[in-house]
Parts: sequence; C-alpha cells; structure tokens
Amino acid sequence: MEEMNVLHYPRLDSILMVENAIQKFEDYPTRMELWRGLPKKMQYQTFKLILNYLEGSNKIMFEEDKVVWIFANSKRLNELIVGAVGV
Repeated sequence: MEEMNVLHYPRLDSILMVENAIQKFEDYPTRMELWRGLPKKMQYQTFKLILNYLEGSNKIMFEEDKVVWIFANSKRLNELIVGAVGV
C-alpha cells in the first residue's frame, strides 16, 4: 500500500457512498468513472484512501484498471450458504 500524507480521514457515510456506487454500476467502473459517478463530490485523495481501505478489507479488487466488488453481501447468497452447511 502506498504511503500518503493524509490531511483528513473519510467519514463512514463517505465510505458507504463509495461502496454503494461500486455495487450499483452494471459494468466494472474505472477509478475515474467511479469517482466522477459519485452522488456527492469528494477530494480525489480521500477517494483513493477509501479504495485502499476497501481493497485492504477484501471488499474490492482491481482487475487491470477496473474496480471489482468481491465482498459477498447478498442476502440470497447468505441463505444458500447457511442452507448448505446446515447451521
């Protein structure tokens, strides 16, 4: 992970906004498409910090220049997993 001089850390609502935006894209967006497609503006440095956090927590990965949501948070998927292991 690259080291940055952070002027301020993102708030939870900003992180959730980026997560929701990634999940709503039909195709995998590039970083710039995602940043420009956010419902509210934010500094690019803050945006990059959020992406680093999401990658570090295994919610996204980068496929070439595309951002891919990989976190399994689907209600239907969770029901299938619970049914498969019999918990």
